[in-house]
Amino acid sequence: MKVLNLQCAHQHEFEGWFGSEDDFTNQLARGQVGCPLCGDTQIQKMLSAPRLNLRAGREDKTKALPVEPGQGVELGHTAPGSELQAQLLRAMRQLLVNSEDVGERFADQARAMHHGEMDQRNIRGRTSPEVALELIEEGIEVMPLPSLPALKETLQ
Repeated sequence: MKVLNLQCAHQHEFEGWFGSEDDFTNQLARGQVGCPLCGDTQIQKMLSAPRLNLRAGREDKTKALPVEPGQGVELGHTAPGSELQAQLLRAMRQLLVNSEDVGERFADQARAMHHGEMDQRNIRGRTSPEVALELIEEGIEVMPLPSLPALKETLQ
């Protein structure tokens, strides 16, 4: 199994697992490797540190060399943007779980709730930027959200 650090053209970093380097190359050439955040298939392989079990034959496997804070490189350390990406995905998934998709009826339902014509609830849906601005001008709180392909899938 080969684990690769990958990045799309939009600088989203993610990890990919492949049977071999040839599997990665073949899947990449066929456009089957895509960014879990934006779906981009313009993927490049990033530098990654291999995991080496150099102490496997030694008796004391817990002893490590002392490293001062800020010195050295931790193997397996996540890139600065990776944790932010993970937080974004968690927040968006939480929003999906706790809201109802009303699709194209979003503006009508938001207005009806605002005017007390229907019970308040968390909704999400689609509308044009112009209609979203109209809702805001009417005092209805709305927030545009990105459509991320990875939200509907479990990331492995």
